[in-house]
Amino acid sequence: MSLAFLLPATSADASATLRTHASAKGKFIGAALATSPLSNETSYRNIAATEFSQVTAENAMKWDATEPNQGQFNFSGADAIVNFATQNNQQVHGHTLVWHNQTPGWVQSLGASAMRTAMQNHISQVVGRYANNATVVSWDVVNEIFNENGGWRSSFWYNTLGQSFVADAFRAARAADPNARLCINDYNVEGINAKSTAMYNLVSSLRQQGVPVDCVGFQGHLSIQYGFPNDLQQNLQRFADLGVQVRITELDIRMQTPRNATKDATQATYYRNVVNACLAVTACAGVTIWGFTDKHSWVPGTFPGEGAALIYDENYQPKPAYNAVHDALAGGTTDTTPPTTPGTPTSSNVTSNSAALTWTASTDSGGSGLAGYNIYREQGATDTLLGQSTTNSTTLTGLSSDTQYQVYVRARDGAGNLSANSPPATFTTLSGPGGGGPCTAAGTVQTQWSTGYVVQPVTVTNTGTSAITGWTVTFTLPAGHTLTGSWNADVTVSGQTVTAKNAGYNGNLAPNASTSFGFQVSRPNGNTQTPSGYTCA
Repeated sequence: MSLAFLLPATSADASATLRTHASAKGKFIGAALATSPLSNETSYRNIAATEFSQVTAENAMKWDATEPNQGQFNFSGADAIVNFATQNNQQVHGHTLVWHNQTPGWVQSLGASAMRTAMQNHISQVVGRYANNATVVSWDVVNEIFNENGGWRSSFWYNTLGQSFVADAFRAARAADPNARLCINDYNVEGINAKSTAMYNLVSSLRQQGVPVDCVGFQGHLSIQYGFPNDLQQNLQRFADLGVQVRITELDIRMQTPRNATKDATQATYYRNVVNACLAVTACAGVTIWGFTDKHSWVPGTFPGEGAALIYDENYQPKPAYNAVHDALAGGTTDTTPPTTPGTPTSSNVTSNSAALTWTASTDSGGSGLAGYNIYREQGATDTLLGQSTTNSTTLTGLSSDTQYQVYVRARDGAGNLSANSPPATFTTLSGPGGGGPCTAAGTVQTQWSTGYVVQPVTVTNTGTSAITGWTVTFTLPAGHTLTGSWNADVTVSGQTVTAKNAGYNGNLAPNASTSFGFQVSRPNGNTQTPSGYTCA
C-alpha cells in the first residue's frame, strides 16, 4: 500500500502561491471544485490550477452523479475533475462513496442483501475506475454517520444494514484500490465532543478489527458567530495517535452577512488557526477549502443570512482570509529524507489469530519527525498492509489460523517519506480457535422502530480465571422475527435460534475482559418483543 500523499516539495518565497508554501511545509492545500465554473470561467480555472495542490470534486463523484440508475454509470463530471488535476500536477481526493444524502431513491428502497451488494458494486466500479490513475490518491469512503450526541445517524444505510455497512464499505474500497488512502469523514467533529469521541471510538474499534481505515476527515464548516474549537489541535493529535492520517477536508468559515472589516478579521484568524493546527500535527496531511470563491459557495443557500465563507470574494479578489492562509503556510523547510530502516521484527505470543511483534526503532533526521510504522505481509506481487503502529511494537489481530506469515516493517515520517523495508520475519499461527471457559452474554436494544430493531452491544465477558480463545453465544428470536444483519461475529440461524461465534479478531479474552457484537432484526409491524435467553460457552 502506498502512503505517499505529497506532491514534490519545492522551496518557497514570501510571494509564492499557497501550494508552493504548503509543499515546503510537507502539507497539501486543496479546494473543492465544481464542474460548471471549471469549464466556463477563466478566473476560476486559473486560480484552481495555480494555488492548490489537491482538489476534491464538490459533487461530481457522489452517487447521484456517478450511478443515477442501477448499473448505469456516468463519469463525465468526475473525469473532468481528474483530467484537470492531472494537467496541473494536483492530486484528487474522491468524495464520497457512502452517504445518506445525494444517493438515488433506487438504493434507499433496497432490502438488506440487495443494498449491501449495490453498495459493494458501486464502490468497486467508482474506485476501480481510478485505481490505476496516479492522480486519484484517496477517498471519503463513509460520510456523516453520527448524530450530534454521538449516536448513530438513523439513515437508510444504518436502518437496513446496521453498523456493518461501514466495515463492508472500507473493505470493498480496499479491494477496488489497494493503494488508495481510505477516509471516514464528518462535520462538527473538529473539537473534542460527544460526536468526535464516537468517531474516535469507532475508528479505534475498526482498526483493531483490521478494517482498513487509513485516515479521518474533519470537515471544518465553521461560523464566526459560534466561536472557534480551541481544542482542534488536541483533537487532531488524539486521532493521529491511533495511527491514522488526519486532514481538514471541507473548510469554510461563514459569517452573518453583510461583510465588514471586523468580521473579515475574525474569519481570517479562524482560517489561520485551522492551518496552524494542521501544521502542528505531524500526521495532518493538509487542508482542503470547500470551494475558494464566494461566487460559488453552498453556504448562502443552506444558511439564510450567512455567507462570505471563503478566501476569495465574488470577484475573485483575495480576502484577508487568503492572506491568513498564505502567511500561516509561508516559510519552513522541506523534508525529503526518509527514516532509517527498522530492525528485524521479532514475533511472540503467537495464537491462532494474532501475533505480537517488536523491532528496533527507526530514527528520523529530516525534520518532520518519526510518525510511526507500517507492517506488511509479503505476498508476491502485491504486499498487504497488516497494521500500523506509532511505536516499535504491535499486536497483529484477525490473522488466519494454521497459516505462515512473512512480514516486514517500514517507518514513516510526518512528510510521508517511507523507510526501506526491514529484514523479514516469519511465524506460523496456531490451529484454532480453541480453549474455553465460563463466559456470559447480555444484549442491549440500541434502537427500535415499528418493524425492526438493533441490538448493540451484545457484551461477551470472560467470567473465568484463565484466558479463552473462542466463544459461542446463542439466543432466541421471537416468532416472526428475522435476522437481517450482524457485525463483529460469525452468525448462523436455525429456526428462531441464533448462534454467534467470535470473529477472527475478538475471540481472545483474558479473565474479566469483554468484547461485543451486534445485530439487526426485522419484525411484524407493532410487535414489540425482543430476543431473550442469551447463553455463552
